[in-house]
Amino acid sequence: MRALLATFAALVLTGALLSAPSTALAAPADDGCDPIDPASCLLPFPNDWYTVRDARTDTGRRVHMRTTLRNSLGAPIRPDEWNRSDGFSPGSMLLAHVPGVDLTRSGAAPVTDIGASLRRDAPIVIVDTATGERWPYWAELDANATRDDRRALIVRPARNFREGHRYVVALRGLRDADGTVIRPNATFGRILGRTLPPGDPLRERQRSTRRVLADLSRHGVDARDLYLAWDFTVASRRGLSERMLHIRDDALRNLGPTGTPPFLVTQVTDDVDERIGREVKGVLFAPSYLNLPGGPPGSSFHYGRDGLPARLPANTQVVPFQCEIPRSAFTTPARASLYGHGLLGSESEVAAGNVKAMASEHGFAFCATKWAGMANEDIPNVVTVLADLSRFNTVADRLQQGMLNQILLGRAMTRGFPRDKAFRTAEGRPLIYAAAGVVFDGNSQGGIMGGALTAVSPDVRRAVLGVPAMNYSTLLNRSADFPTYARVLDVFYPDKLDQQIALALIQMLWDRGEANGYAAHMTDRPLPRTPSHRVLMHVAFGDHQVAPLAAEVQARTVGARLHAPALRPGRSPDRVPFWGIPAIGSTPYAGSAMVMWDSGSPAPPLTNTPPTEGRDPHSDPRNSPDARRQKAVFLKTGEVVDVCGGGPCVIAPGASG
Repeated sequence: MRALLATFAALVLTGALLSAPSTALAAPADDGCDPIDPASCLLPFPNDWYTVRDARTDTGRRVHMRTTLRNSLGAPIRPDEWNRSDGFSPGSMLLAHVPGVDLTRSGAAPVTDIGASLRRDAPIVIVDTATGERWPYWAELDANATRDDRRALIVRPARNFREGHRYVVALRGLRDADGTVIRPNATFGRILGRTLPPGDPLRERQRSTRRVLADLSRHGVDARDLYLAWDFTVASRRGLSERMLHIRDDALRNLGPTGTPPFLVTQVTDDVDERIGREVKGVLFAPSYLNLPGGPPGSSFHYGRDGLPARLPANTQVVPFQCEIPRSAFTTPARASLYGHGLLGSESEVAAGNVKAMASEHGFAFCATKWAGMANEDIPNVVTVLADLSRFNTVADRLQQGMLNQILLGRAMTRGFPRDKAFRTAEGRPLIYAAAGVVFDGNSQGGIMGGALTAVSPDVRRAVLGVPAMNYSTLLNRSADFPTYARVLDVFYPDKLDQQIALALIQMLWDRGEANGYAAHMTDRPLPRTPSHRVLMHVAFGDHQVAPLAAEVQARTVGARLHAPALRPGRSPDRVPFWGIPAIGSTPYAGSAMVMWDSGSPAPPLTNTPPTEGRDPHSDPRNSPDARRQKAVFLKTGEVVDVCGGGPCVIAPGASG
């Protein structure tokens, strides 16, 4: 898969290098950019300067960007799709540029000491204006920047911001390498000064900044030595999930009396191997809410007059599926589980050895389909989208259609498949135990998307998220899988400061189709017409592909508890390992949990760069018989059991089976 992606990226790059100017075009001076951070348009970000009042939204605001960034061919990122939002991403990184800042000399909280972000004298402060709560974070400088004058200051929330809430941010007392306090730029200095006269171009910005300063003061934040301050509003629950819930409810309402989507079995193979007694392939037919017939890669939502996704007449998605049924099912029906495949993969991953082992050892029938939007067939679109991020909605919208396809496959597993002869013995007994319902088990991309699927599914109440996390704007720079994509991004958006802004922008749309946008409802506080859920997160310490620190953010956000002790002494570089994630008191534990699996790989870098040392333990948890046993108990009972003898969960490399 990586070779295919690299080949396609090379073709894109070849054409781009022949025609691309050496630098991006500058945005026009009257484009509505916030003047308080002159390093780049849209800084600081996220920022309510780029919103307007709108009484029709749940936040009372609506994003209103007049322009964004331009690629190296001069094409701007058209803001139309972003301007549908009523706020910013609940996991948004905060971006600014502070010339010469030294975060260590400033005392800013690093990734190894998140607790320091809540100190009374912390130089970076984030406050929830509704509650007065100080928000935890870590701060870092972009390690990918090649020039200090284009290096972003990145502040990442250690727990997702609350939906619909407004936050104020203060950067104060920041110091350079010599320990000298950095003074605000001339523009922000004027805003902090005396009241500007009517007609001054900064007067309105001064008025909104004074509201921010008043909020900081009201919540006990001393703004002396202030470098910069601003506010932002987080998108509402409805703003984040309304599209997905609408297509889900519409599709399920129209399933008909059988409650299952129509499907066609195309291939049945018996006696596959010593573990799998039958493999079934086929297609099911799902309503498509995309704007092209059949909803191919590159399509996006078709919107109705109400502003919600609508189905074109008879538009249908042909959804391939593949099921692996263990030999034991021919004696005792197997439990139904959806399987979520990895990065830009396909439904055929359900035939991987670890999935077959899980099926055989613990009596599960696994069925998988493509994660539409990020499957193998989407590779050309994903790569070309990186050349023009205006088209990122084609990824986000197909991801939501992909979640609908998963929901419908789950319905078919328990309501349609058991009646079909392909899922019955020769004597007519069902191979799937439909009464037990359907669960979810996925890995890597499947673990990331599986969190979103769990939150929106009316059927999946328990899910195992293998080597998971959320928030691609955090994950991409830290993933060993990203450099191939980055080659395309480097050509079309070569400026590293602009790249960070671009990642923050696309996260706003990505939220609609990945766990970051649904994390607040992944376990308790369920979405409308949706039950509560439990998740078990299996994280690989030192993972090269999915950053464990982003899994920790997810655990804090969804309320998962930690198997403890999580690691052997000295393995974590953190001052307080797993800060803010409470330990499981005793097992069995009837709740959501995170378990660290340690194969001995080095701790990941402390910068926003991918690991390069040691072996990649990404696949180790799923290949561990102990981990599979823990997964099986959880999926069947909802309880987390200790399979690690009261100590850390350690996997000897090469010892998995």
